[in-house]
Amino acid sequence: MNLPLVTAFIAIFFTQLIKYPISFLFNKKGAEIDIVTSTGGMPSSHSAAVTSLITALIFEYGFSSPHVAIATIFGVIVMFDSMGVRRQSGEQGIVLDILAKKHLQELNQQVNQYNSTSEESYKENPVLNQYDIEDYEHMIIKKYLGHKPTEVIGGIMTGGIVAFVCRMIFN
Repeated sequence: MNLPLVTAFIAIFFTQLIKYPISFLFNKKGAEIDIVTSTGGMPSSHSAAVTSLITALIFEYGFSSPHVAIATIFGVIVMFDSMGVRRQSGEQGIVLDILAKKHLQELNQQVNQYNSTSEESYKENPVLNQYDIEDYEHMIIKKYLGHKPTEVIGGIMTGGIVAFVCRMIFN
């Protein structure tokens, strides 16, 4: 059995599953179940996966192994990326969401004015008909893309714990 690979996958699934109860306990607004299948949130499943992989490789090959070196470098890149580029993308997604909703509300106001002043109905105008705020909710921008440093640290700790538990179970 490839224990490092199995451990990394277990870390991903476990981390995704515990996001809901953690969000439920610490989020003032409550928790949404879709956090289990989305990216972002506490703890970082990306960080948990690479940390558990690195830890399992250390157990299997020793700290001085080239496998550990490769996994560590890629792990650092993944964690840095989740806090940097992906986090900024998520923040930009929130801004785009706000702007899009505002724009659609303005368009709906124009449509209502158009409908009240014109004999042509709203449904007969395909250009105006394509901008509907109810349809927007189906193409919602992902808001949880990246991680805060605390979420990455939580993922590191979770990944390490998962690797230790998997080692005890499978060895």
